[in-house]
Amino acid sequence: MRYDVAIIGAGVIGCAIARELSRYDAKICVIEREDDVCSGTSKANSAIVHAGFDAVPGTLKALMNVQGNEMMDKISKDLDVPFKRNGAFVVCTKDQDRSALDELIKRGLANGVKDLRIIDRDELLKMEPNIADDVTYALYAPTSGIVCPFNLTIAYAENANANGVEFFLNTEVLDITKSEDFFVIKTDNDTFEATAVVNAAGVYADKISAMANAKEMHITARRGQYMLLDKTAGDHVHSTIFQLPSKMGKGVLVTPTVHGNLLVGPTAEDVPDKEGVNTTTDGLTSLAPLSSLSVKDVPYRQVITSFAGLRAHEKDDDFIIGEDSQVSGFYQAAGIESPGLSSAPAIGVALAGEISRKLSFSAKSSFTETRKGILDPDTLSLEDRNKLIKENPAYGNIICRCEMITEGEILDSINRPLGARSLDAVKRRTRAGMGRCQSGFCSPRVMDIIARETGIPVEEVSKHGKGSEFIVGTNKEL
Repeated sequence: MRYDVAIIGAGVIGCAIARELSRYDAKICVIEREDDVCSGTSKANSAIVHAGFDAVPGTLKALMNVQGNEMMDKISKDLDVPFKRNGAFVVCTKDQDRSALDELIKRGLANGVKDLRIIDRDELLKMEPNIADDVTYALYAPTSGIVCPFNLTIAYAENANANGVEFFLNTEVLDITKSEDFFVIKTDNDTFEATAVVNAAGVYADKISAMANAKEMHITARRGQYMLLDKTAGDHVHSTIFQLPSKMGKGVLVTPTVHGNLLVGPTAEDVPDKEGVNTTTDGLTSLAPLSSLSVKDVPYRQVITSFAGLRAHEKDDDFIIGEDSQVSGFYQAAGIESPGLSSAPAIGVALAGEISRKLSFSAKSSFTETRKGILDPDTLSLEDRNKLIKENPAYGNIICRCEMITEGEILDSINRPLGARSLDAVKRRTRAGMGRCQSGFCSPRVMDIIARETGIPVEEVSKHGKGSEFIVGTNKEL
């Protein structure tokens, strides 16, 4: 199979690049080893759209962060993705040097961040009553926001797919060789040929780069552990509360989510295992005392789940974006750690533009810029909801009681472009299983629906792809 561009990795960066390349008359594919898009770093992060005051001026992190932040309103509207500019604070306690806030505001102004200011405790308390007692000052960044990383990645992928991009899931890249004018990409399923290759492989970007004999890079998997609290705790803070950053990151934050929960985390620890997404007792127990430095009385009895994600930290501490200096036609989108989610719109536009100019692509007249997400019946009036249920009774059948997700929403998640084929894929698209019981009651019903709609035997329906199946036999067999 021959393509103009093959993108390796279907996280938010790979999918953003795919969507922007789908604007052109070109044959594009995305190769992803997992069973779904958004299965790596993009599914487990802080879900923050950073304002851009932290990155060192002049770096790609700074440039892409600010540009991506400014693009997020239009992207979220065009792709029907939940996004809210809730603002952020970086707090300073009485034991810390306020000059660190002054340094951050200087960085922010140099990076082009708008409306930054330092406020005192009295003003801060009016905005965030649960701020910790020792906090004295804070940097306020009103342009900071929160987004759903699942929705954003899936929306990019669906829009790219609707515009002709082919996705090959459950397909792992094993080797890359370069002939005179194209690349040969060997996978565990098939062999692909492409004029250009984009490396958006997250924590595996260094391995993919080495396969292509591109410039050497070293990616460290930096694990961040989080705790997610129930929606009853969602208004404990209204803005994102950061602590003064360190060399390991932006510290433990406390933030609401766009869906109404409260999120606390992450830790920051370098791990040798690029699959090391397990949580640890030490990591999770550290979150409460650390978060209390900025926010008091966090109701940790309302924790409903914990999780960990891996950031792709490159040793030079900056994004690597653009054509490789050693291999023509091989493009890097590597080392995309925080603020990668915030930067995704800008990275997608920048890299797609660079590739289209190099390969002389012409703009597509039939490009569809918008995408409609899964209908949420809660957004309808009672009259419209009753009308919907009358027309389609599946929207009157509640499958997930915690999140009040209907069979109609689950059917949509399965039958739309790049439809869900596992429980986690349904969960990311609909939130079925994300509530208090964490799939304890709804998972068998979701499995039955997946099997019924796709023809996959229920014994083969999995949590997140091959090797994570639930059913091992029947009662009588055991």
